[in-house]
Amino acid sequence: MRVRRVLGVVVALVAAVGVLAACATASAPPPGAPPTAAALTLTPAAGATNADPGAPATASAPNADLTGVQLLGPDGQVIPGAPSPDGHRWSTTAPLAYGATYSWTGTAKASAGPTTLSGSFTTVAPSDTTKASFTEPDDNATVGIAAPIILQFRGPVQDKAAVERAITVHTSVPVVGAWAWLPDDNGGARLHYRPQNYWPENTVVDVTANLLGVDLGGGTFGAGDVSTHFTVGRSLITKADINSHHLVVVQDGRTVMDVPASYGLGTDPNRITRNGTHVVMDKQQTVLMSNPAYGYVNEPEHWAVRISNNGEFIHANPASSSAQGSSNVTHGCANLSDADATAYFNLVIYGDPVEVTGSPIQLSGADGDIYDWAVPWDQWRAMSALA
Repeated sequence: MRVRRVLGVVVALVAAVGVLAACATASAPPPGAPPTAAALTLTPAAGATNADPGAPATASAPNADLTGVQLLGPDGQVIPGAPSPDGHRWSTTAPLAYGATYSWTGTAKASAGPTTLSGSFTTVAPSDTTKASFTEPDDNATVGIAAPIILQFRGPVQDKAAVERAITVHTSVPVVGAWAWLPDDNGGARLHYRPQNYWPENTVVDVTANLLGVDLGGGTFGAGDVSTHFTVGRSLITKADINSHHLVVVQDGRTVMDVPASYGLGTDPNRITRNGTHVVMDKQQTVLMSNPAYGYVNEPEHWAVRISNNGEFIHANPASSSAQGSSNVTHGCANLSDADATAYFNLVIYGDPVEVTGSPIQLSGADGDIYDWAVPWDQWRAMSALA
């Protein structure tokens, strides 16, 4: 009798497990319910034209199990995709192409039986496409706390708001920032991003511009998605008070350099070093500098750190050594000794701010591409198409 009771318990447990297993099947109908056909939704819908190639193509059937789902391209190639964990949804995981036709295959199995996935759709065929690229910062770079993000388009952009809506900026710590459209003299379009204040040190930044399928206006679409990833490094601020005839470098709140300098000649408006926050743009051990109006062409200058596109550098110049620390005699640059210029060159990276004070002439758009910090914050925000 004891053995029979144990066996009875085992049989009961097995029966219970069977019931639980049956209940776990999501597409099974309740007992006595009539069979139902698959509630299948394809996005884009079968027969759709002008579909967005940048948006995922999906098959969804909340009351059915999707099996063998594939999206096939024009030449029969299989487009990468993946099902959801519950098996009721399938989505592409790679972008589609412009002006191409795609076809569905697969099965949606519901209680009333299987439904075959079928039909095709066609993506939009733009009259033209425009490429974009992040020209600054370089991907995976470490940058200074004033580094702007620069997205450059090779052609004009009419629908600037659509572009901004397609971009995400993710930061490892909260940062208030904004995009602004700056003039482009080369027939393209230029979009800059900067924070309201300097970037916090050690911030990790990921920027994605999902431009594939975005209508830029005038029949032109974005050629593809672009992204960049960078890290903000230590805080290094150069303080250049032109009336002090010194250049001071503060790293993480500590003064690491305080050296004699000579700035632009104050009696000549064309030679005065511009006031305002400049940004370290690049650096080269030797730069050939020319200013024919002042009698020099291809003059080699060493340990040159560019801080604007109007010819302003911080560099070595033994010829002005007698004026360094006492007077301003240069053509707009900050001149240092060979030793000091070398040390400064080795300290700075792209995006480090150079705060010039004491000059009567302000840095502006006339001085080159990167004048972002010379624009007041409210004005900067108003330069966004979403303002």
